[in-house]
Amino acid sequence: MSSIFVRGGVELRGRVEVSGAKNAVLPILAAALMAPSGVTRLESVPRLVDALTMVEVLEQLGVRAAWREDVLLLDAENLTASEASFHLVSKMRASVLIMGPLLGRLGKARVSLPGGCAIGARPLDLHLKGFSLLGAEIVLGHGYIEATASQLIGNTIYLDFPSVGATENIMMAACFAQGLTTIQNAAEEPEIVDLACFINGMGGRVEGAGTDTIVVHGRRPLHAQSYRVIPDRIEAGTYMVAAAITGGDLIIENVIPEHVISLTAKLREAGVTVHSLNDGMHVVSSGVIEPVDIKTLPYPGFPTDMQPQMMALLALACGTSMITETVFENRFMHVPELRRMGANIRTDGRSAVVSGVRALSGAPVTASDLRAGAALILAGLVAEGVTEVCGVGHIERGYVGIVPKLKSLGADIWLGQF
Repeated sequence: MSSIFVRGGVELRGRVEVSGAKNAVLPILAAALMAPSGVTRLESVPRLVDALTMVEVLEQLGVRAAWREDVLLLDAENLTASEASFHLVSKMRASVLIMGPLLGRLGKARVSLPGGCAIGARPLDLHLKGFSLLGAEIVLGHGYIEATASQLIGNTIYLDFPSVGATENIMMAACFAQGLTTIQNAAEEPEIVDLACFINGMGGRVEGAGTDTIVVHGRRPLHAQSYRVIPDRIEAGTYMVAAAITGGDLIIENVIPEHVISLTAKLREAGVTVHSLNDGMHVVSSGVIEPVDIKTLPYPGFPTDMQPQMMALLALACGTSMITETVFENRFMHVPELRRMGANIRTDGRSAVVSGVRALSGAPVTASDLRAGAALILAGLVAEGVTEVCGVGHIERGYVGIVPKLKSLGADIWLGQF
C-alpha cells in the first residue's frame, strides 16, 4: 500500500473547506432504511471509505443507490434482506447501526460482529439492552447478533454510559415502537442532533436531542426527504491544529463554531489565536505553544477523536502537559510512533505526560488507527526532514482528500514512494 510522505518546515496558509461529517452521515445512511417509499437525497456526503462501505451494506439489503458528485440518492422501498454480510460489517463498526432501522421496519435484524479501528473494546451491550427493553428478543451466536420482534413497545431506557452508537441505534428503533420511548443519559454529540433532525424531516418526532434525555414518539408515518449533512467537526479540528503546529494562518471554512468550542478553548490556552467566523474558524499561530492539560470526555467535553492530534501539538510545547484519556482504554497507540520522531511522552494507564521538545525529526511511522494517522501527519508537517506515514487506509476512513487539501495550503506532502 502507498504511504503519505511529508517534508516538514512549511507554515500553512490559506483557506480549506471541511467536508460533511463522517460520524453524522453513517447513522443517517442507516436511517434512510426507515423510509418505505420515495428517494432520500443526501447532500454533502463525504466520499470516504466508511461511507462507501455503508452504501455497500445498504445495497446488499436491497437499497438502490446512485451518486451525483457529493449528493447520494437512496431508494429503500424494496428493502427485503435483514442480514448484512460478515465481509462488509467486519470492515466498519458503524455498520451495526443498521440494526435499529431493520428491527423496526422488518421485525428482525442479523449482523456480524463489527470491525473498525482497534482503539478499545467498545462493546455492543448498550445497543442490545435498548432493543431488549423495547421488546426485542436477542440472540448472540458465534460471531453474529440477531434481534427479532413482532412488535416494539416504547419504554424508558437508561444508558450506563452515554454511548453515541447506542443512542442512535435505539433512537431509530424507537421510531417504530408503540408509544413513547425515553432515552436517559443519552449521548449529546452534534451527530445525535443531526440524526434527530433527519428523522424529524422524515415525519418522525424526536425531542431533546443534544441533551441527556431524548424522547421518541413512535409509530409515525415516515417518508424520504432531502437533507444536508453537517460539517465534520473532527476534520475541522485537525486543520485547526495544523495551523497551530506549523505557526500558520488558516481560515477553515464550512465549520459550525459551537461544535469545536472545547478545542478552541484549549488552543487558546496554548497561546494560539482563534477567531470564530459565521461559517468557519480563523486560526493564527506564532508556533510557540504553551503546555496545557487535557481530559477527554463525552460531548460537550474535549473529544477523544482530537486527543492524538493535540498530543502531536503538545509534543512541541514549552513545558509539560498532562493528557488523560477517559473514553477509550487503548488510545495511546500513536505514542510509540511520536517517540520515533523524537517526542518525549510517558504513559501510565490512561494518562500521558508530554514533555515538550525543541523539534521533531522525520521518520518512518505507522498509523494504527484513523486519528493516530492524522496526528502523525501533523507531526510530519513540522518535523525536520521527511516523515513517511504508513497505514494510509486508516486515514482514508476519515479524511476526504487530506493530501491535496494540505498541499493547497503550502504543505510539502505527497502520496506514493519516496
